[in-house]
Amino acid sequence: MEKKPHILVTNDDGVNAPGLLALAKEMRKIGEVTVLAPDRNWSASGHVKTMHRPLRVRHTTLADGSKVFCSDGAPSDCVALAILGFIETPLDLVVSGINPNANVGHDVTYSGTVTAAMEAAISGIPGIAVSLDSPEHSSGPFDFKPAARAARKAALLLLKQDFPAGTLLNLNVPGIPEGEIKGWKVTRQGQRIYRDKLVKREDPRGKPYYWIGGEAPTGIEEEDTDFGAIKQGFISVTPIQLDLTDMDALAVLQTWKWRS
Repeated sequence: MEKKPHILVTNDDGVNAPGLLALAKEMRKIGEVTVLAPDRNWSASGHVKTMHRPLRVRHTTLADGSKVFCSDGAPSDCVALAILGFIETPLDLVVSGINPNANVGHDVTYSGTVTAAMEAAISGIPGIAVSLDSPEHSSGPFDFKPAARAARKAALLLLKQDFPAGTLLNLNVPGIPEGEIKGWKVTRQGQRIYRDKLVKREDPRGKPYYWIGGEAPTGIEEEDTDFGAIKQGFISVTPIQLDLTDMDALAVLQTWKWRS
């Protein structure tokens, strides 16, 4: 009998987030699933490695009654804990999500969802980050089932392929009824347009504090990009590599007179 893959499911919205449960349910259809997720929301946390304090892990229960693990560490900490030995059975795949908002363009450097999958890629384990393009600043409820099913398809394909090490898949699913999704597009990272503003206020004692606010980000709708694809109603799948070297800039720098 063929051995089922061992899949780690995590997220950045916290272990009680509904997107995590939807993802875990779909992954259980194709493999043995371990859930190890943060015990609180770590959205926009980026790629964190906690080294200044100990990490705690405890048992908890999802809404469907299943027993899982949660940690007081960041999403990438959760993946590192699992890979480094907290989970004794070796992992075949790490799937992170489902984030309630898209992670496209430059979002990938901020996103705890994406950087959890990056932590897997660093250790040579395939990783998938899954996000749903719901309206920013909306509290839902959201239908995570289409994104969960898309994640299952991507996982099945990835597990069957000889995929490059150090690369992860960034999956973004339009927040529209499943029957209206037009299909899949393999895309490149697009360009996010951030509209952040610094809000300065005073606490009751007259001391200033600051809040990064502003309008929700938008993006440039180019045909072959992640942002363009989801705005056109397609599921976007983008390969992201850990080598951030700008090869064009490298060639230019090599022409500079560094030793003169």
